[in-house]
Amino acid sequence: MAAPVTICDVGPRDGLQNEAETLAPEVRAELVNRLAATGLGSIEAVSFVRAESVPQMGGAEEVVAGIERQDGVTYSGLVLNEKGYERLVSCALDAVHFTLAATDEFNRRNANRTVNESVAELERIDTELPVSVSISVSFGCPFEGKVEADTVIALGERCVAAGAGEIVFADTIGVGVPRQARDLVERGKGLGVPVGVHLHNTRNTGFANAYAALEAGAEVFESSVGGLGGCPFAPRATGNIATEDLVFLFHGDGVETGIDLDALIGVSEWLEGVLGRALPGQVYRAGASAD
Repeated sequence: MAAPVTICDVGPRDGLQNEAETLAPEVRAELVNRLAATGLGSIEAVSFVRAESVPQMGGAEEVVAGIERQDGVTYSGLVLNEKGYERLVSCALDAVHFTLAATDEFNRRNANRTVNESVAELERIDTELPVSVSISVSFGCPFEGKVEADTVIALGERCVAAGAGEIVFADTIGVGVPRQARDLVERGKGLGVPVGVHLHNTRNTGFANAYAALEAGAEVFESSVGGLGGCPFAPRATGNIATEDLVFLFHGDGVETGIDLDALIGVSEWLEGVLGRALPGQVYRAGASAD
């Protein structure tokens, strides 16, 4: 059996932030609770950003208040700066997910600051909580084009020096191919902290990239229930790789996740009803077996 990995479901945050409909905080909290009941060990529950910028993420504190905490589950929140971190601490979440981009132009549009300014924000966050840093557009930027692996790894080194205990390489617009995923993870392991990937399936390479990252030694995989997702600041960005599809792939290959696939499929079926449409994920529609 292959070594266990951590799958972090980012559906309550990345999955919903690009939806036309804004779900009420109590519904988003229910999504978190349903995900926790499947055996997921890590859930990105909310984003502490300005509601004017991303209205789908408004009411983060109310969402957290509605979460029924489960033992063994790490509940995290996404932050872009020190102010977001202060909001996270007030909610007593378990981990900090800090995000910045590999390019200045994307970082300005997403965080209203340069990459250097975001690194400085990270340095100002003095915490004993685990800090995972996601580097957006690690595989390519919609505004600056190709992103060199050297640039991404150098930024990862700066983030580790600033306090990151985990680095996640994000293919924000789904332009990556397995060679890139393998290269970034292999080189990222030299950072001295666990590394992982956050993949979108925009061009149907997301799962090939996930498998390449697995073979290269990635320990963390971020995905979204039902395959929902996308970035409001990235043109034509589409969904994350679906968590249930990823679990199906990993379980079939002998990779332990601790997740109940049938229960996870049930969450996607419930979410389909909430949103009133079929989701991009495939396993929840096709089923987990040939029966």
